Amino acid sequence: MIGVGIDAVDVARFSLILRRRGGFEERVFTPLERSICGGAPRRLAARFAAKEATMKALGVGLGAFGFHDVWVEREESGRPLLRVDGRAAALAEVSGVSRWHLSLTHTDAVAEAVVVAE
Repeated sequence: MIGVGIDAVDVARFSLILRRRGGFEERVFTPLERSICGGAPRRLAARFAAKEATMKALGVGLGAFGFHDVWVEREESGRPLLRVDGRAAALAEVSGVSRWHLSLTHTDAVAEAVVVAE
C-alpha cells in the first residue's frame, strides 16, 4: 500500500456552496460526474470527498493537481471507480501507484470517501 486517504463533507454546507458559488459545480466536477449525480448535493459531496481523499492518499495538498484530474465513474453494478489523469496521474506514477480502491458513502448529513493507493 502506498497511501490511504479519507475525507468527510458536510452535505448541508456543500449544498450551500453549490447554490452560492456560480460555476463551482463545473469547475470541480467532470461532465460525466455531473451527469451521474444529476445535481444531487450528497452525491456530488461524496465525489468531492473522493478528490480530497485522493490528495491525502498521494500525500499532497490542495492545489497539487486540478479537480478534473480525478473523477469517479460507476460500474454497471454501481461500484465506484476512481480515475486519474494529468498531474494526479503523474504524481501517482512517481509514487508507484498501480491500482486504486475507493469507497463512498453518504447520508442526508454527511458524505465520505476512503481512497487506497496500491
